[in-house]
Amino acid sequence: DQPFSRAAFITPLPRAMLCTSPMLRTSLRRFSTAVRKYTLPDLPYDAGALAPAISGEIMTIHHSKHHNAYITNLNVALEKYAEAEAKGDLAAMVALQSAIKFNGGGHVNHSIFWTNLAPVASGGGDAGKAPTVSKMIDAQWGSLDAFKSAFSAQSVAVQGSGWGWLGYDKAAGSLKIATTANQDPLSTLGLVPLLGVDVWEHAYYLQYKNVRPDYLKSIWSVVNWANVEERLAKAK
Repeated sequence: DQPFSRAAFITPLPRAMLCTSPMLRTSLRRFSTAVRKYTLPDLPYDAGALAPAISGEIMTIHHSKHHNAYITNLNVALEKYAEAEAKGDLAAMVALQSAIKFNGGGHVNHSIFWTNLAPVASGGGDAGKAPTVSKMIDAQWGSLDAFKSAFSAQSVAVQGSGWGWLGYDKAAGSLKIATTANQDPLSTLGLVPLLGVDVWEHAYYLQYKNVRPDYLKSIWSVVNWANVEERLAKAK
């Protein structure tokens, strides 16, 4: 989509008209602070389609409650930010950045997560669908199993809540395993996300309790390697 240009739709008005028309001033103020509203994306499969790796109950709650809450709070924070920007309230703008990062990151991360997964019947768990990624993994870690072990170990070690990632380093032309805290997106580390695994307890507790290693062991059976391959192709 082409960037929206306000200038293309606004005809300059005489200063006297701007100063004497309260209705016009209000309309322009509302126009200038209009922000995009983000919406919850649909899951690309039925909520129960990833079972037994991830139960339908977890997927339903995770998607419709947790992800939706991030989007709701993001929209509120962006609206407040636009209002503060229109008023030139720099202190308020700075104060809102943490909420935008947290909730915006939650939306970005979960949107990747859903597409990074696929039912076994649709190719979930089949690394053969990612020939380029598999070749790079073999070159860097020696084997897919060695990579899985390294990825899982780093993701298990995340203190509190966060994410485990396989990212692409454009500058080095290589893959990297990384972790981020809370809802920080991988872009904050300068990497392009290829595969993200949510290790917040809400992603697995109802099924795996506090045994995060078991969750990470199971999730490989539903990783959508075709999506990982596609993301790498776009990143290069």
